[in-house]
Amino acid sequence: MGEVLVLVDCADGVVGRSAMELLTLARRIGKPSAVVLGAGEAATGIAAKVGEYGAAKVYVADGAEFADYLVVPKVDALTQIARTVNAEAVLVTSGAEGKEVAARVALRLGSGIITDAIDVQAGEEGPLATQSVFTASFQVTSRVVTGVPVITVRPNALAPEPAPGAGTVEQVQVAFSALAPGTRVVARTPRVPSGRPELTEAAIVVSGGRGVGAREGFAVVEELADSLGAAVGASRAAVDAGWYPHSSQVGQTGKEVSPQLYIANGISGAIQHRAGMQTSKTIVAVNKDPEAPVFELADFGVVGDLFEVLPQLTTAIRTRSGHATG
Repeated sequence: MGEVLVLVDCADGVVGRSAMELLTLARRIGKPSAVVLGAGEAATGIAAKVGEYGAAKVYVADGAEFADYLVVPKVDALTQIARTVNAEAVLVTSGAEGKEVAARVALRLGSGIITDAIDVQAGEEGPLATQSVFTASFQVTSRVVTGVPVITVRPNALAPEPAPGAGTVEQVQVAFSALAPGTRVVARTPRVPSGRPELTEAAIVVSGGRGVGAREGFAVVEELADSLGAAVGASRAAVDAGWYPHSSQVGQTGKEVSPQLYIANGISGAIQHRAGMQTSKTIVAVNKDPEAPVFELADFGVVGDLFEVLPQLTTAIRTRSGHATG
């Protein structure tokens, strides 16, 4: 089996859960090798972490280009490494940047690409990727038939499983292309920390929709999310109304999530929203309208006023977890 390259998603020296998931999948189809780009001094700690999840080799490339310019330096590095090691496959986390990097790498390698996979398995003629399509109405299994398979995988596709690997670090000198400095980062605004997990990587997501009635209505949604250690999501209707930021929108024109538990509150369940959360493992819906479409896909449903249901649920959770307040 050849090397399967995993582009490691990390921030401030912390390896994202999605990278551990990709390494778990990579072990099914070949020998996992991690690719760490622009991590600086944190690369050593990152290499140790990915080694815990099976990375036999860790290709490390550094340079100001990774921070100063968008996308292309990562494409240059990943393409160069894939060609040098004659990679068996390339796995990247699905997301806005991840899918752009993957598409550009596939184009340069003359390879096929599969995006938004929810599973990857070994096949007789190459890796087999499973996708959830047509707003999660069907699942299809396909494989790349030309070149090195490039596959992007949705976060939370599976539970990451540790498996010790050598984690041998190999430094890589990247020959950046003339396109690399084409788009420069001129300013950065730090995100205000919410204390909640990243939406696309969260194991639990609590979302609010038109039924919350106003920005202030999200308070009960946030309180429930905080009691569960969950991320907060919002429907397109709530975002369009200005009640919650677009960065939290779940749906076809927002983010796609696949948590272990998704709690939809005051959300009708229109097709646009379903496209972004229907692959969640367990779905709970709270809505006053017993005919709301969301109940068609919910595993558990509560017909009731979310402003009555959610505070009771939050209190019960905090009581059971020993964090009840007076």
